[in-house]
Amino acid sequence: MSAPMISLESATSTTSLYQLLATAKPSGCTSSSCGVSTKPADVDQAIWAKIKNHPCYSEEAHHYFARMHVAVAPACNIQCNYCNRKYDCANESRPGVVSEKLTPDQALRKVIAVANEVPQLSVLGVAGPGDACYDWKKTKETFERVAGEIHDIKLCISTNGLALPDHVAELVDMNVDHVTITINMVDPEIGAKIYPWIFYRNRRYTGIEAARILHERQMVGLEMLTACGIITKVNSVMIPGVNDEHLVEVNKWVKERGAFLHNVMPLISDPAHGTYYGLTGQRGPRALELKALQDRLEGGAKLMRHCRQCRADAVGLLGDDRGQEFALDQLPGEITYDARKREAYREVIARERGDHATAKSEAIETVKAAGDGSLHVAVATKGGGRINEHFGHAKEFQVYEASSRGITYVGHRKIEQYCLGGRGEEATLDGIITALVGIDVVLCAKIGECPKTKLMEAGVRATDAYCYDYIETAIGTLYAAKFGVEPQAATA
Repeated sequence: MSAPMISLESATSTTSLYQLLATAKPSGCTSSSCGVSTKPADVDQAIWAKIKNHPCYSEEAHHYFARMHVAVAPACNIQCNYCNRKYDCANESRPGVVSEKLTPDQALRKVIAVANEVPQLSVLGVAGPGDACYDWKKTKETFERVAGEIHDIKLCISTNGLALPDHVAELVDMNVDHVTITINMVDPEIGAKIYPWIFYRNRRYTGIEAARILHERQMVGLEMLTACGIITKVNSVMIPGVNDEHLVEVNKWVKERGAFLHNVMPLISDPAHGTYYGLTGQRGPRALELKALQDRLEGGAKLMRHCRQCRADAVGLLGDDRGQEFALDQLPGEITYDARKREAYREVIARERGDHATAKSEAIETVKAAGDGSLHVAVATKGGGRINEHFGHAKEFQVYEASSRGITYVGHRKIEQYCLGGRGEEATLDGIITALVGIDVVLCAKIGECPKTKLMEAGVRATDAYCYDYIETAIGTLYAAKFGVEPQAATA
C-alpha cells in the first residue's frame, strides 16, 4: 500500500499537516503496522525504543526528527586546544558557540516556542557552551522545568566527562537516557597535547597529570552510565598528527566499556576562531582522511557518520539550523505549550518512515543483485529521506556509497551556498567542485545548465531526474543502470 508523497515543507505546515494526517490513516492501517520496521537488525528492541526518534543516535531518524540545544551551562572545567567559547558568532557552526546564554526560565520559554513551531522536535540537549555536568545546577533545573511541561521530550547532555561520575545517579532519576562524552585519548601523553589544563576538586592540574585524571574520570563515567542502562555516544575530535592513529585504540576502549556509538569528528581549525590549534597552524583532516579512519574503525564500536558538529544553541534538523529564528527578543511574552502539531507530525511520519524503509530495502536488494562496483553519490536534501533540495540552495551534501554490500551513508560535506543573487558564483562553484572530490554523481531537486556543465567537466555527473524520490531508490536505479541489472519498481 503506497503512501501519499510527503514533502518536508507540507509535513511541517500546520494546515497541510492535519490534511496529511487524515490521508495517512486509511481503514485498517495504523502507524505501527504500515510498511516495514525501520529498526536495524543489529540493534536490540529496547535500545531501538530509546533511539528511534533521536536524530543523533539514529542515522535513519535524522531525516525526520530535530534536536534543540539550550545554552544554559557556560562554565567549563577543562581547556581544549581546539575550543574557544566566544559568543555572538551567529555565522559560525561549531561546538561551544552561542548567540545568547540562557537562564533555566528563559530556556523553558524558548523550548516551548520551538516545540510549538518545529513539529520535528524530539530531543532537548545541554551541550554547553561550557560543560553540562560542571555547570550542573543550571542543567538540572532546566531539565526539570522542561520535563514538567513537555512530557515526551527526550533529554540528553554532552560532557567532557570530568564531573560526570558525580551526577550519574541524578541523570538516572531525571530519566536522562542519552549522554555524549568527548573522549579524545586514552593515553595521557597524547592527552597532554590536547588539554593544557583541567580544574578538578578546587585545583588546577596541567600536563600529563591533568590528562591522566581526565582519562580516569571519563572511563569511570562511561562504565557507570553503561551499568545504569544509559545510552552513550563518544565524540572524538580527529587531530592529524596528534591523535588520528590513536583513535583506533580509543575506539577499542570505549567499545569494551559499553559505548553505543563512536562519533569521530574532524578538527575545526580556522585561525579566525582564535583557538590554540587554529593560531598555531594545526590543520584539520581532509574529507577522505576522515572517511579512511572511519573505515578502519568498522568492526569496533558502532560509528556515527552523520554528525554536524552543532552549535551549543542549535535548533532544527541536523544540517538545517533554525536557531536564529528563536532569539529571546523575538519570542512572545506569554507562551503556552500546544502538543497538537508535534503529535500530528509523528502520526504522519510513522507512515512515511515505514514506506521509506520498504523502498530502502528494495533498493539495497537491487544493488546487491547487480555486478560488483562502487558508486559515490552526493545528495542535496532538506530531510525526509528524499532528494528535495535545489543544488543552488544546498549548504551541504549527504554522501552515500553503493557497492555489492548495499547502500551506506558515509558522511556529509559542507559547502558554500551557490545561489546568492549572482555574487561570487564562479568562485563558489570552484569550492563546491573541490568539496566533491571522489564523488561520481550529485542528486538534487533542480540544477541549472551552467553548474551541471562545470561539474561534468570536473568528472562529476549532476542530475535532477530523481527529484523527490527516496534517496536509496535513486541510488539503486543509478547503480543498476551502471552495473547491468534492471531495478525493481520504486516505492513512491
